[in-house]
Amino acid sequence: MAKKLKKLGKSTSASAEIQNISNQGIWILINDQEFFMPFKEFPWFLTATIEQIYNLEFFHEKHLHWPALDVDLELESLKHLEAYPLKYS
Repeated sequence: MAKKLKKLGKSTSASAEIQNISNQGIWILINDQEFFMPFKEFPWFLTATIEQIYNLEFFHEKHLHWPALDVDLELESLKHLEAYPLKYS
């Protein structure tokens, strides 16, 4: 008699993916939460190629890294944009 495998709970692995790129900014989905990154606030992405933007790494459920652009962001900066007023270009 074959045993049926029980469906496991929700995956605990963290994920981040680019959902859309518009002329205003980037939509990113992180662990089922969507964020908008306007180019006005994140100027590093304004001249980036689509390939460079989609080349995203997500570490420790809190650190976003775009290796081709040498850009690093903490998830907290997306959640609380007003607390991170400095911009670099």
